[in-house]
Amino acid sequence: MTHSDPQAVCPFCERPIPRGAKASRHHLVPKLKGGAKGETVLLHQICHSALHARFSEADLARRLRTVEALREAPELADFLAWVRRKPDDFHAPTRQTGARRDARRNR
Repeated sequence: MTHSDPQAVCPFCERPIPRGAKASRHHLVPKLKGGAKGETVLLHQICHSALHARFSEADLARRLRTVEALREAPELADFLAWVRRKPDDFHAPTRQTGARRDARRNR
């Protein structure tokens, strides 16, 4: 989805989301964990993808239910430092982390 609000700022990386940039809504409590009608935040698509590449729905629901908790998660520190140096409309494909892939295989 592209975004059209000229004043939007990604609360995760704290960079502006320019009009036309790839963006999506993140449910702070995942829909599968009861958050279908809960609060959402607009994030850069790359930021949203990074969250879901690193964490399960259970992790997001249990310990990462706020933007502050997401920003403070040690697993995201390198990503945040990296993406904050990118242009506001930057987008690139995101792969699951090795740990996340392994966790899914071992279910």
